[in-house]
Amino acid sequence: MTNKDLYLSVVSPIYLAEKSIDELVEKLKIVLDSITKNFEIILVDDGSPDNSWREIINQCQADSRIKGIKLSRNFGQHYAITAGLKNSKGSYVIVIDCDLQENPSYIKDLIQKKDEGFEIVLSQTLKKKQGIFKNFAYAVYNKWFNLMVTDKNFKIKNRYCTLSLLSKRAVEAFLEVNDYHRHYILILNWLGFSKTVISIEHAYRKNGSSSYSTRKLLHHAINGILSHSNKLLWYSIYIGFFLSILSFFSILYIILKSIYSGFLPGWASIITLVIFSTGLILTSLGVVGLYIGKIFDQTKQRPLYIVEKFKNLHQVS
Repeated sequence: MTNKDLYLSVVSPIYLAEKSIDELVEKLKIVLDSITKNFEIILVDDGSPDNSWREIINQCQADSRIKGIKLSRNFGQHYAITAGLKNSKGSYVIVIDCDLQENPSYIKDLIQKKDEGFEIVLSQTLKKKQGIFKNFAYAVYNKWFNLMVTDKNFKIKNRYCTLSLLSKRAVEAFLEVNDYHRHYILILNWLGFSKTVISIEHAYRKNGSSSYSTRKLLHHAINGILSHSNKLLWYSIYIGFFLSILSFFSILYIILKSIYSGFLPGWASIITLVIFSTGLILTSLGVVGLYIGKIFDQTKQRPLYIVEKFKNLHQVS
């Protein structure tokens, strides 16, 4: 099958992007038209509080190849991507952010790697065009995540971007993963299949600002670690053993000092140790509580997302 006969799907999660949608669709159509005439662009409104859905409707009315999905509320980027993948029909699916920081022209590079036989093509950048603090935080998180994760398939080796390509087989495998707490790129790394990475230049954001606040990024980082590693539980055990051994020798030291020199421990040292040990206990309980909470979320078996409206397509069961 030549690329001219290829049916491509493009999925883009939309949030606070009413000013970017027209340019995004225009650039996507230019690139896709140069590859194949058979394509669809699926725009997934992730409960955006602005007029993004109205802009999506306008695009759908102008071109039937543009498809719209409106989620009932903001479920999150990775759930919006899942909704788009589930409703895609292409033999290959491309996922791209809506903020145009990832240039659609790189889709041709993804297709080239697809032609070389790869079923999953990811993208990476040396440096994302964002604040110094966020770049530093991402670097620290990647190091910490790799330290915590035991499965090598989950390790983060690059500064991945959302721009990616999946074969139909990879999409079907992705949709079989029913993790309630999910991360798009981490699941792709776990899937296997033949995989490669292209390098792209990350552009500055033209309109608005990222919806990922520091609090959301921290919450997302903690979820990523807890969902793919149980090392924190082991570290709690190691620290508990270490403190138990330390306290045993401390008691032995106090007894010997009391016998030979009448040593009496001061209140300051006692209070410090109590506060320190109490803090560790509460931290360990918090870690255990987070894991139990994730088990609780998974066992409820709620849907990953709820679709409120479709435009130019029908719900996939």
